[in-house]
Amino acid sequence: MKRDKYMGMDVHQATTVVAVIDAEGKIVLETIVATAAAPIRRLIESISGPLHITFEETTQAEWLYELLEGFVAEVIVCDPRRNKLLSEGSKGDKADARRLAELLRTGMVRSVWHGRQATRALKEMVRAYETFAIDTQRTMLRIKALYRSRGIPTAGTGVYQVRQREHWLKQLTEVGMQQRAAWLYQQLDHVRELRKQAKAAVLAEGQRHRAVELLRTIPQVGPVRAAQNRRHCRHSASIPNEATVLEL
Repeated sequence: MKRDKYMGMDVHQATTVVAVIDAEGKIVLETIVATAAAPIRRLIESISGPLHITFEETTQAEWLYELLEGFVAEVIVCDPRRNKLLSEGSKGDKADARRLAELLRTGMVRSVWHGRQATRALKEMVRAYETFAIDTQRTMLRIKALYRSRGIPTAGTGVYQVRQREHWLKQLTEVGMQQRAAWLYQQLDHVRELRKQAKAAVLAEGQRHRAVELLRTIPQVGPVRAAQNRRHCRHSASIPNEATVLEL
């Protein structure tokens, strides 16, 4: 245990601030490295003794976890919102990295679930489905906003129906506005088809996971929502409800 080192990493898109302390809490190293595999690996290889690493959950967290897992003694992805000590004391990247290392050394880091390769395919498919669902809703809102900007009311869902589009387009007297609306309709059709494909893939992949089956036993939890919650239950509240994206 005396040889153990504890590394806190404050990860950003281009660079990562690193602080390393020993078992007694003394600073061993403070540096900045590029947020890339090779320089991070070289830095870790230069540190002797068992190395424990922690960093906050960010966009790069999953990639970094997979890069380091099995290469060091321990890797913990932590939730900064639950690390209350992070809100105390001085601010700054170096201070944050040092504080993370200290939290790790004292066993006060709250970990976030990470690193299951078995669910990678499901996670990526659900992410794609969520993106297409949001894009569908946004395109629909843009179409209605376009008509409203010309004083044309668009109550209900008729404005999106393929068989009614010619009627709606004729109400736009400007050529440029008609073309813009036509492009938005094309975009809506395209993203709807992608969303359907993604949904089918999510449903098929979800059948391979026992956790999805268990989540489906909860009232009002359908197969897509079960797969979404299996991917990351903590973020389920931010996932757009499928019912809000009209099935037309």
